[in-house]
Amino acid sequence: MGGLLPQEVVEQKIFLIRGHKVMLDKDLAKLYGVSTKRLNEQVKRNINRFPDDFIFQLTKVEFQNLMFHFGTSSLRSQFATSNRGGRRYFPYVFTEQGVAMLSSVLNSERAAQVNIVIMRVFVKLRHIISTHKDLADKLNELEHKVGKHEEDIKLIFEAIRQMMEPPPAPPKPRIGFK
Repeated sequence: MGGLLPQEVVEQKIFLIRGHKVMLDKDLAKLYGVSTKRLNEQVKRNINRFPDDFIFQLTKVEFQNLMFHFGTSSLRSQFATSNRGGRRYFPYVFTEQGVAMLSSVLNSERAAQVNIVIMRVFVKLRHIISTHKDLADKLNELEHKVGKHEEDIKLIFEAIRQMMEPPPAPPKPRIGFK
């Protein structure tokens, strides 16, 4: 399945919402080869397997932000309110745990194979994020060290400037009448 579904395709379908890496129900349905309606029906039939930290519905603002940041055409087409079809509610999104649970409720070979690819992408993203976090931590540590020494460096430069100034002129002798 790795050859049929490149990891790059999955990576492009993962978004960060409410602090969670999530995938839209429409994107998952397409990857699993089922309709969005069927995917959501299966979730509703097995809702006890999907607590709030596995799945949640986007708010209007979240959906609008998603359309703004990631392109309106593909997302807008999934949210239509016409009488001829389309969604009449905001999309559901699945966290990594929700995606893992989906393969058990969809119960097909394709779902299992797609799930393997998706799980590998989530693991890869976690690794990338932890690497970036390590780098960010090291930068913060370096910034803190430099910050502690900044005052010392300023004092050194001030002392150098004082040494570079010419010595004050000696006072002129006073000649005068007594």
